[in-house]
Amino acid sequence: MSSTPEQHTVALVGNPNSGKTTLFNALTGENQKTGNYAGVTVNLKTGTFRNTHGRKINLIDLPGCYSLDPNSPDEKVTRDFLSGDIADQPAPEITVCVLDASALERHLNLALEVIELGHPVVIALNMVDVAESRGIHLDPTILSEELGVPVVPIQANKGKGIVELKQALRLPAPAIPETRWQTTGTDLERQHARTAFIQTICNEAARRESNDTLTLSDKLDEYLLHPFTGWAALISIMLIVFWSIFSFSSIPMDAIDGAFASLGDTVANSMPEGDLNDLIVNGVIAGVGGTVIFLPQIVLLFFFIGLLESSGYMARAAFLMDRIMNKAGLSGKAFLPLLSAHACAIPGVMATRTIDSARERLITILIAPWMSCSARLPVYFLLIALLLPTQGSAAQALLLFCIYLAGIVTALVAARILRTRLPDDEVESHFMLELPPYRAPQLGYLFRHVLDRAWAFLKKAGSVILVLSIILWALQTFPKPDEGSPAAEEPALALEESYMGQLGHTIEPAFKPLGYDWRTATSVLTSFAAREVFVSSLKISYSISEDLEEEEQDTLLREQLSAATWPDGSKIYTPLTLVSLLIFFIYALQCLPTTAVVHRETKSLKWAAGQLVGMSLFAYLAALLVFQVGSLLGFS
Repeated sequence: MSSTPEQHTVALVGNPNSGKTTLFNALTGENQKTGNYAGVTVNLKTGTFRNTHGRKINLIDLPGCYSLDPNSPDEKVTRDFLSGDIADQPAPEITVCVLDASALERHLNLALEVIELGHPVVIALNMVDVAESRGIHLDPTILSEELGVPVVPIQANKGKGIVELKQALRLPAPAIPETRWQTTGTDLERQHARTAFIQTICNEAARRESNDTLTLSDKLDEYLLHPFTGWAALISIMLIVFWSIFSFSSIPMDAIDGAFASLGDTVANSMPEGDLNDLIVNGVIAGVGGTVIFLPQIVLLFFFIGLLESSGYMARAAFLMDRIMNKAGLSGKAFLPLLSAHACAIPGVMATRTIDSARERLITILIAPWMSCSARLPVYFLLIALLLPTQGSAAQALLLFCIYLAGIVTALVAARILRTRLPDDEVESHFMLELPPYRAPQLGYLFRHVLDRAWAFLKKAGSVILVLSIILWALQTFPKPDEGSPAAEEPALALEESYMGQLGHTIEPAFKPLGYDWRTATSVLTSFAAREVFVSSLKISYSISEDLEEEEQDTLLREQLSAATWPDGSKIYTPLTLVSLLIFFIYALQCLPTTAVVHRETKSLKWAAGQLVGMSLFAYLAALLVFQVGSLLGFS
């Protein structure tokens, strides 16, 4: 969006963890995800506000970066925007450079590079409270005189200094004076000049009481980054997360059960009997309700991820994982997108833009869907409950942890193999990660983070899953059996003669070696549009009535799956079949939107299609191997 006489463009730039996005929210009032590591802000975000002179300002939140010498797609976007090299987008009239006052030595390098562009700059000196608590005496006046630009101390998370910052955004902005450091010569000479100038200015404007003072973060890191206690803490945290998902979700799930049961009863009793009644009650409400029931577990997963991000621990986890990632040919920087992919593969793929190495970025994109995302949880919960019906939440949580671990280990092995088959980068890259101080999580951020993710899940349930539920209902309802025929009296026979039954019997030979009957095969096939549909598809296939409460539906579904038999009387859903299904859902890429995003990010249809076909084929062969080998060994 270009500037107009009525509206002016201001860019917001800063290192990751500088509080840039928090300042963006404080200025504009718009919501945006924030986090304590590079890669959370991957797209240009815009918002508007008015300065103290009443001028309307269009604020652009640029991706966090460490330098204007681009090593990643994010840094290139920031440099091109500030330089005016983006089509139809002139350089901003003012650039607000956000600096972490407690880490001024590291953050000033970017500020000097921005000032060297010759455009008006305002420095937002953020986290001054953190700097003061660490014994750093700041002098914004000296800093402003040395840099030649306005410097405004702020606390973005508490809204302090926002009015003063708006006052500093004067338009038209004054011309920037000549810099006091060397800006000519080779790249190396200019960098040495910046480093020397930063050292000098910090000695004058950011004096420390003592360089030997250990902060609370330093003391915590002695344990949380220790080779033994650090790993013990990481594993314990992950186990607590998985246990909590099972243990704390029962009450809200019961509430959702009752809500959908009441809705189904109300609709069924207020409409005359017929196809429309059946469509709404057993198609729409049953299909969507069978997916929404898992919302509490998904909300808990996003809550814990947001909690770890905002507290600062996520970067420590990446640091610990760097050595393991190296064995797979990746760096700790790949850990952050892969962890995000456990919530959803799409933001995980997009977060790879912060990876400097083109080869490592491509590898991370290709293996990201093997991180078990939240869409798989409804399937996992159903199959785990069937596999371990009486063992309790602790055993179920342990199995869920092992499922996640299986996807991670396989992905890392695949990354190692891909590393040897893809060409080397033209320029060698290095892993650099800033460890932010530990902070109390911002409740506002956590609420927005969880609410946005929950709403995205509900929109999916209200769109894709709703459409598929209607389609599934139609397939299992038509053609209607003739009056007086056995199928008219027996719902199971009617289902088998329906279009769904015909489709299931057609594809059953391809899935029978995996232990799946025609109903399971049909549900697996429909789950390629959305994994969550698998559960609602099974409910429709087994004619689970919406008249029952959701908990009763789930219980009845488990009972019918446990009692389902092949024509020869043998059980279909044996433990071996359930393990085969788990293996298939761990590895199959059943998410067409992810394939679309991979195509966009890699700019290659070959990689996107190859990933979809390759992962699906791998899932089929892995499930086939498990079932056939298990059968030969006598497992049931």
